[in-house]
Amino acid sequence: MDLELQIVAEGLQFPEGPIAMADGSIILVEIKRQTLSRVAPDGQVEAVAHTGGGPNGAAIGPDGAVYVCNNGGFEWHDVGGALIPGHKPHDYVGGSIQRIDLATGAVTTLHDTCDGEPLLGPNDLVFDRTGGFWFSDHGKTTAHHREHGALYYAAAGGGLTLARGEMLGPNGVGLSPAEDVLYVAETPTGRLWAFDTDGPGALKPGPAPWLPGRLICTLPGFQLLDSLAVEAGGKVCVGTLVNGGVTVFDLDGTATHVPFPDLAITNICFGGPDMRDAWATGSSSGKLYRMRWPRPGLRLNFNG
Repeated sequence: MDLELQIVAEGLQFPEGPIAMADGSIILVEIKRQTLSRVAPDGQVEAVAHTGGGPNGAAIGPDGAVYVCNNGGFEWHDVGGALIPGHKPHDYVGGSIQRIDLATGAVTTLHDTCDGEPLLGPNDLVFDRTGGFWFSDHGKTTAHHREHGALYYAAAGGGLTLARGEMLGPNGVGLSPAEDVLYVAETPTGRLWAFDTDGPGALKPGPAPWLPGRLICTLPGFQLLDSLAVEAGGKVCVGTLVNGGVTVFDLDGTATHVPFPDLAITNICFGGPDMRDAWATGSSSGKLYRMRWPRPGLRLNFNG
């Protein structure tokens, strides 16, 4: 698949979590800058809010606010001009879910624990039709150990539920068009999982011991999966690191790689009248790309 890529903005500080807005702008996070930012169609960037920590996945909620998974921050490394996130930083105090009022920039922390256990590194989220949202907690690492990740559900107006624990770096999350399947990409394993839902906030049991869900695909070689978006037809598009690009998964496990001239394509989002306008974040290079996608993306339940 050959795409005509346009660079909308450069100089961003590890952009992630893009949201296509009705006015043609893109709301995204800059993890290193610790901001929720708006990129205008002409590439101008303005900070909407300062979040602290490490703002990561972002989505519009039913009230029109932006909900942000804050991973608590990273150490940062410049590797040949590429910005690379590392272990948890010296000033790490934990992860959280934040709500940001787009009109005022006010930041409210909604959740930082679940059943008394701290959130470690919330990463990505998706709202269902009821106004609740699923989110991944990527866990955190040090030079000597890795803390497990997990999947959570936040009910509309309610508390958190641990839906699946002890995962290996869960990252991107997305719902199928019928919302009967939750897709989750694991970063270090290069795996895409499918979880059959059993109503809002509930997952059906895994198919076998050691399997958290149904395995769609494990990528060959060393490829890292990041955040994702679902197409209207059900394909799952996952940002891919090292082998920079977007990997498009069919539900039979077939995977097609769409290459980008970028080491770390972390996310893709869809918008425009026909939902075929697409934007992708080149995080290590600080770029936001725009392109026409060959198929429409799934329209999210709540939009900007």
